[in-house]
This record gives sequence, structure tokens and C-alpha cells, in this order.
Amino acid sequence: MIRVQTEDFDISTEVKKLTEGRTGIGAVVTFSGLVRNTDDGSLASLELEHYPGMTEKELARIEAEANERWPLQASLVIHRVGKLAPGDNIVLVVTASAHRQAAFEAASFLMDYLKTRAPFWKNEDKGGETNWVDARESDGAAAAKWEV
Repeated sequence: MIRVQTEDFDISTEVKKLTEGRTGIGAVVTFSGLVRNTDDGSLASLELEHYPGMTEKELARIEAEANERWPLQASLVIHRVGKLAPGDNIVLVVTASAHRQAAFEAASFLMDYLKTRAPFWKNEDKGGETNWVDARESDGAAAAKWEV
């Protein structure tokens, strides 16, 4: 399941909804990402943009790939868009499997993809001065390990 939304999410509620009634799940891995302030504390907001329809289709594709690579019983990706403040939730990835290794690896795969290849654009506002955020080389290197 994937969702792109402006609304905040509650991690506990989302995990409960995803796992309810699924007694074969032995491991749930969650990753929640927050809007991080800059080192100098100057970030006023972070605005995330996307192409509706295209973004959801691409996220569904990569989630399906995670489900093909690992024996997941459930998975969830929520990514927020719009204007967010430092400390706000920005992303939630939840993977559930019978065993922990599959859940950990699938969650890592999904996050590496989201950081490097998902069609989102981030614009930082530092008190009226705005700039687009580029992907980091370290994120690209992390994602490269999943290429087949």
C-alpha cells in the first residue's frame, strides 16, 4: 500500500492497521523520517512537490519490487507533500514479514529508493531564501547496492 498525502500520519495507528489480523507476521520494521533542520538552524520550511499520478504509480512499482524480492506479508509507504516545518513527519515505511531479516532488508531497499529515485522535489526555505535540494552521493551509493 502506498499513499502520497499532505496530512500527517500516526505511526502506531498505521502499523496497527497494517498488521491487524495477520498472525503470521513475526517482524515489523518501521522507518519514520522527519524534516531535519539545517546545521545552523535556519530552515523555515521544506516544500515537497510531486507529479500526482506519476509519483503514486512509481511508488507502487517499487513497493511491488520489494514484495517480489522479499517474502513480505504487508508493506506500507506514506510520503507527505506540501509545506512542512522542521520536526514534521515526512515519510513512513513499514515492512512486515515472518522473519526480521526480510523486513529489515525490504525497509532499507524502499528507503534507499525513496531517497534517490522517487519523483519528489524538495525546496528549502531559509527565511525567504529558497533553494532546491540535490540528492547526496552517499544516498546514491547506498541505493546502488540494490541494483541487479
